[in-house]
Amino acid sequence: MTLVEKILAAHCSRKAVCPGELISAGVDVVLANDITAPLAIKEFRRIGVDRVFDPQKVVMVPDHFVPNKDIASAEQAKMMREFAREQGLVYFEVGEMGIEHVILPEKGLVLPGDVVIGADSHTCTYGALGAFATGMGSTDVASAMATGEIWMRVPPTIKFVYHGQVSKWVSGKDLILYTIGDIGVDGAIYSAMEFTGEAVEGLSMDSRFTMANMAVEAGGKAGIFRVDDRTIDYVKPRASRPYSVYEPDEDASYSRIIEYDASQIEPQVAFPHLPSNTKPISQVGDIEIDQVVIGSCTNGRIEDLTIAAEVLRGKHINRRVRCIIIPGSRDVYLEALRRGLIETFIESGAVVSTPTCGPCLGGHMGVLAAGERCVSTTNRNFVGRMGSPESEVYLANPAVAAASAVLGKISSPEEVAHK
Repeated sequence: MTLVEKILAAHCSRKAVCPGELISAGVDVVLANDITAPLAIKEFRRIGVDRVFDPQKVVMVPDHFVPNKDIASAEQAKMMREFAREQGLVYFEVGEMGIEHVILPEKGLVLPGDVVIGADSHTCTYGALGAFATGMGSTDVASAMATGEIWMRVPPTIKFVYHGQVSKWVSGKDLILYTIGDIGVDGAIYSAMEFTGEAVEGLSMDSRFTMANMAVEAGGKAGIFRVDDRTIDYVKPRASRPYSVYEPDEDASYSRIIEYDASQIEPQVAFPHLPSNTKPISQVGDIEIDQVVIGSCTNGRIEDLTIAAEVLRGKHINRRVRCIIIPGSRDVYLEALRRGLIETFIESGAVVSTPTCGPCLGGHMGVLAAGERCVSTTNRNFVGRMGSPESEVYLANPAVAAASAVLGKISSPEEVAHK
């Protein structure tokens, strides 16, 4: 069996499962946010049970429109807050919160070998920890809150092997953008994407979270990494419960095996309006921009902010560009403060936000007007994703985003380094 099949078999008390089988599997974590939780709560009430199956396994994080941007978002958050208190759920409020997919690993709420479902498509982020994690609809989440189980079809697994070592300024964001550019946004539909190879072994946990996060942008059901020493070093000080490490069998059957030479991959930029519309930075051309966003569940971790600060230090944001930097959590924000990164950002002319999803989904604090262009470290650049349907979003890593903010056009960090 593959890594995903091993995890799913263990969670449905079976010796083995195979792709295409329908199973009922127990879940370790159920997640919802301020957009998706209200519908899940309404459906939970309709089921007719009084209590969730286990309040310590149900997590709610208000992060999309919080701090609330208007009355409607305030009502959504209020419903979620009151339900979390009533049920005694794991809940994070403004001041100690952040983006759900940054917080849960930080707090040790997701561990290797877990099955995690969330009413958010980027729940697949937790595959970086060797967990099976996938997004589902709010009604599925309501059922899981009541029963502690999910009903699903076992996905086939595509194995992605990245040979060699990445070059300077290349990160997990570039590997996954390159991969999506190669296979397309439908290249891994309802498949688990297993990431492996020498280049992947050399990646930090933050880069692995980024890759797993964007598996869904290729249509993936999940993205997953094997647990190694780097994973254990991350998990060990955070874990407060037992966990299981699974390994794929040597003779595991994959639907496809796709191999890349990571040493040949440049920083990537995804052009409007698909994450698959990628070009290497050397082929981008002269594209002026109006805004830069550095943050999100994709690239709002401390490594991302450190890289952005490295590019921005001693430089100034172009006068025509708004640069918005959003730490992914309170802990990331505090660490950035300790390291002097926040000072670097503000001195360079950027603004720093409280942790939130904000502009990623066109929510608030960075919505685009018609005709405006934005370089963003987020995960999607669909039409109207960040505001006006007549705006354009270009996806890139934090180094490229920071360099673009300085030069006022999509740029390589090498261009800034040599100025």
